Amino acid sequence: QVHLVESGGGLVQAGGSLRLSCAASGRTFSRYAMGWFRQAPGKEREFVSTISASGDTTHYADSVKGRFTISRDNAKNTVYLQMNSLKPEDTAVYFCAGRITSTIALFSTSYGNWGQGTQVTVSS
Repeated sequence: QVHLVESGGGLVQAGGSLRLSCAASGRTFSRYAMGWFRQAPGKEREFVSTISASGDTTHYADSVKGRFTISRDNAKNTVYLQMNSLKPEDTAVYFCAGRITSTIALFSTSYGNWGQGTQVTVSS
């Protein structure tokens, strides 16, 4: 099990950038594939991006492809989500998630560890 804590959310104007961080506790972070999901008010939680345990495989939702970049630093037990060219429709609570396997996954049910979320608000 890892304990996950997100940070880096905030209020930004459309076209701006934010970088989210997710810090993980424990010694086994390098064995976990990680993901980012988001949930807007009144909507279901949706997949944003995922990265394999080694960091060599990533995948993005079509809605963020080309604008968001996921990365990880296993030495720092941290996964990042760099968000550029933000749009009002990116407004949501962003959640970091981990799964104790090396391969990526797109479905929230594949993840057993979740952070508390960080709010991202993009104003028009």
